[in-house]
Amino acid sequence: YLNHIVWLGLNVFLFWWYYLVYDVPPKFFYTRVLLGRALALARAPAACLNFNCMLILLPVCRNLLSFLRGSSACCSTRIRRQLDRNLTFHKMVAWMIALHTAIHTIAHLFNVEWSVQARVEEKGTLAAALSGLGDKPNESYVNFFRQTIGNPVGGLYVAFTYLAGITGVVITLALILIITSSTKTIRRSYFEVFWYTHHLFVIFFIGLVIHGAGRIVRGQTAESLAEHDPEICYKNFSHWGKNPACPIPQFAGNPPMTWKWVVGPMFLYLCERLVRFWRSQQKVVITKVVIHPFKTIELQMMKKGFKMEVGQYIFVKCPAVSKLEWHPFTLTSAPEEDYFSIHVRIVGDWTEGLFNACGCDKQEFQEAWKMPKIAVDGPFGTASEDVFSYETVMLVGAGIGVTPFASVLKSVWYKYCHDATNLKLKKIYFYWLCRDTHAFEWFADLLQSLEAQMQERDNAEFLSYNIYLTGWDETQATHFVVHHEEEKDVITGLKQKTLYGRPNWENEFKTIAEKHPGSRVGVFLCGPEGLADTLNKQSISNSEADPRGVHFIFNKENF
Repeated sequence: YLNHIVWLGLNVFLFWWYYLVYDVPPKFFYTRVLLGRALALARAPAACLNFNCMLILLPVCRNLLSFLRGSSACCSTRIRRQLDRNLTFHKMVAWMIALHTAIHTIAHLFNVEWSVQARVEEKGTLAAALSGLGDKPNESYVNFFRQTIGNPVGGLYVAFTYLAGITGVVITLALILIITSSTKTIRRSYFEVFWYTHHLFVIFFIGLVIHGAGRIVRGQTAESLAEHDPEICYKNFSHWGKNPACPIPQFAGNPPMTWKWVVGPMFLYLCERLVRFWRSQQKVVITKVVIHPFKTIELQMMKKGFKMEVGQYIFVKCPAVSKLEWHPFTLTSAPEEDYFSIHVRIVGDWTEGLFNACGCDKQEFQEAWKMPKIAVDGPFGTASEDVFSYETVMLVGAGIGVTPFASVLKSVWYKYCHDATNLKLKKIYFYWLCRDTHAFEWFADLLQSLEAQMQERDNAEFLSYNIYLTGWDETQATHFVVHHEEEKDVITGLKQKTLYGRPNWENEFKTIAEKHPGSRVGVFLCGPEGLADTLNKQSISNSEADPRGVHFIFNKENF
C-alpha cells in the first residue's frame, strides 16, 4: 500500500500548494476581491485533476505493462505485483478525478455567479470598479464576464457560450457517464454499455486540453505589480490612473497548463492503440471448437509468432458479432502446446453471438472454413505468471475463475512428462469453489490426467486439491455421502472427494504454515472481491513477523 500512500500524499501536497498559490500572492489579490476563497478552491483541485488525468491512462496501457512485467532487469517480483494491481489503481484514480471534478465545478459555480453579479453591481464598490476594467482602451480586464446580464441568465450564458463553460459541461457529462456505466452490475450484465461509454474518454481528454484555452482565470501582470501594489492601492480605487503611485492595474490570463501534464500519457496510449490495431490485423485460425457442459465452449486457435506464458490473457474480437468490441479471456492452454485456447461461458449477448457464429447452435459438424474471423490482441501478463517462482503455492479459483489455473496445471503436467528436475515448484494446493456439479465436467479430465501422472512418477503429494460445491445444502449433499467410501468421487470421477460448503480458510492457512515453515507461499486467486479480501487478510495474519518465518504472498488476477 506504500504506492497508494505516496499517490494520496502527492494529491494532498498539490491541493495545498496550489491553494496557497492562488490564496496568498498579490498577483491574484484583485481576483480574490471578486471571487473570494472560491478562486483557490477551484484552482487547487484543477491541479490535482491534471495530475490524476496524467496517471489515468497509464494503468490501461496493457502492452507497456506487459513489457515492464516481462523485463526482469528492471522489474522485481514486488514491482510486478504492483503492476498486477493496475486496474485497482485505475479505479482509484478515476474516483479521485470524480472528487476533484465535483470540488472544481462547485467552486466555479460560485465564481461565475459572483463574476456575473459584479458586472451589474452599482458603481462605487471595489468589485464594480474591477469589473469595469477593460471597458476602455488601453485597459485589460480581470472579470472575464464582459456582458451586463444578471443571474441566472448570465450564468447560463457563461455555461453555453464561453469555451470554458461548454467544455466544462461536456467533460463533466462524459465523466458522469463513464463512471456510472463502470459499476460492477453494468460491466457484468451490460458489457456493451460499459465498453461504448468508456470510450467517451476521447471526448473527455479533448475537452480537458482545451478547457483552459479561454484563460478566464486572470491575475495582475508582473510589470503592473512593480508599479501598482494592490495591498496599498485597493483603498483608493477611485483615484487609479490619477495617482502616479497607483496606475490602472493590468491583468493577463493564466496560460493553459493541462496539455503539459497529459501529452506524454496520451502519446503512450496512442502508441498502445496502434500496437493493438497492428496485432488485430494478424491472421488467427480457429482449429477446433469444443462444446463443454454448463454453457461453456472452448476455442482452440493458432496465430503466427504467438508466444505465451502460464496464466496470461488475451483480448478477442469477433467482427461477425461486433466490429468494435474486445473482450478479455484467460488462456487455458499451456505454453508447451502447439495452439492456444480460451474457455468462453455463454452469459450475455456477445458470448451468445460468438456461440452461434461458431455453429455451436447447430447439430451437424461444422467445417473449419465456416468458422468466423477472430482478431486477438495479446497475450498480456498476470499474477499467475509468477507461480513457478515459488516452491509452494495456493491456487484458488471460483467458478469460471479456474481458467488461469488450467494453464498452470497443464504446464506442470507437460513439465513432469519431460523433465521436472529443474522445476522450482514443489507443492501445489489447489482449491476450486463452484455452485453446482455441471461446472466440474470440463475441468475434471485435466485433473484426472495430472493425478495419474503424479502417481506414475511416485509423487502423488505434489498436488493437493480440494473441490467445494458451495451451492448445495446439507440435504442434497447427504445423497452423495453414502458413496463416500467408493474409490472415486461420484461427481468428478477423481480420487479426491468433493466437499460441500465453503473452506475454513483460517484452518487451511494454519495447516499450510505448519507444513512449510520458513518458506514463501504464493497465494493466487481468480475470483470475486469478497473472497479476495478474505484471502488477503488471511495471508497477512498468517505471515510471521520474523523474516525467516513463513510468509504468504497474495496475488489476484485483474483484467
